Amino acid sequence: MSKEITEIQKKILLFIVEYLNSNGYPPTLSDIADKFGYRNRATVQQHLLALEKKNYITRKKNLSRSIEVTDRYNIYISRPVVGEVAAGNPLLIYQDVVDSVDLPALANLPANSFLLRVKGSSMKDAFILENDVIIVKPDSAYKSGDLIVAIVDDSAVIKRIYEDDEHLRLVSENPEFKPILVHKKSKSFRIVGSVLGLYRTLEAGKKRRLQKGN
Repeated sequence: MSKEITEIQKKILLFIVEYLNSNGYPPTLSDIADKFGYRNRATVQQHLLALEKKNYITRKKNLSRSIEVTDRYNIYISRPVVGEVAAGNPLLIYQDVVDSVDLPALANLPANSFLLRVKGSSMKDAFILENDVIIVKPDSAYKSGDLIVAIVDDSAVIKRIYEDDEHLRLVSENPEFKPILVHKKSKSFRIVGSVLGLYRTLEAGKKRRLQKGN
């Protein structure tokens, strides 16, 4: 963020952005007060006035939903990366935050989605590369050919999924890797979710935080 604001003002600004992304219209003073536990809306007014003076937002008088964010393209939100997923040999998936990345506030991620960092090169022909961060929507439903994240023998992989009468084939996008064949009734297999998209770092082949390019 280009101009210095307090930590609470930053949180309020990010709340406004996420509210806009989710609802298509801005929050009211009451919405903001409820979110941050303010009994007096005058406190919210003070923070909004500070954001307005520093050109982060604009408002129209006498309208309850008049907040506009000046430049959402230049506002970034830190999102947790909750584990690693193998595009190669299976890797263990972690149960806690292992990293974080700064994503554009305009990235309207589903509320229950989560981020995983890719390890390995088995999905390179699908343009999913080492250290990319994928967005996963928890869902066990799939169509043939979908990109999914699955647990195989307690390890997480990202693959395309196909099926026949008895088996599921987890297929790489790299001819150097053989498909993983799983019986449909296997108790050591489950689908974690579908892959919605990815964010790529600027420096290939090296773990790093996402940042805005110049």
